[in-house]
Order: sequence, then C-alpha cells, then structure tokens
Amino acid sequence: MTTFNDRENAFESKYAHDADMQFKANARCNKLLGYWAAEKLGKTGDEAESYAKSVVIADLEEAGHEDVMRKLVADMDGVAAEDEIRSEMAKFRSEAKAQIFDEA
Repeated sequence: MTTFNDRENAFESKYAHDADMQFKANARCNKLLGYWAAEKLGKTGDEAESYAKSVVIADLEEAGHEDVMRKLVADMDGVAAEDEIRSEMAKFRSEAKAQIFDEA
C-alpha cells in the first residue's frame, strides 16, 4: 500500500505545484499587461506601479480573464481597442509563463 500512497502524494504535489505556477503566471501576465496599459495611459513611476497592481487585483473578482478585460476596456476607452488589449494579453501570457518557468 505504500507505493500507492507514494504515487497519490506525488500526484497531489504535482497538482499543487502546477496550480501554483499557473496562478503566478496569471498574476505576472496581469502585471505586465498593467504596465503596458499604464504606459499607454501616460502613467509613470509609482502611479504606473499602482495601476499594474490594480489590474492584478481586478483578476481576483471572478474566474477567467474577463474581469481584467472589463477593467482595461473601460480604463482605456479611446486609447486602445479591445482587440489590441486581447492581443497584448496573449503576448504577455506567453511571456509570463516563460519567465515563471525560467525562475523555477
């Protein structure tokens, strides 16, 4: 029975690790997206940092990325179209995953 328990523990550990890595990658993606949006909105320094954090926090409202999209589309009305924001999000998602896995 020990082998079965060892395998079960290994699968649980892998699942927890993968979930943690995905959470970190999503947060990193949102932070990068927040910095991009802050730059487009003319924010710099502490104001840009604060805005990027607000984008990360916006993702905690509901599952998925639509809460972030709603925030950015509303904030960037007239500055960037929804298609451009989605394109940047996809780019930053790939970049964030690469950064997180390189750090691990």
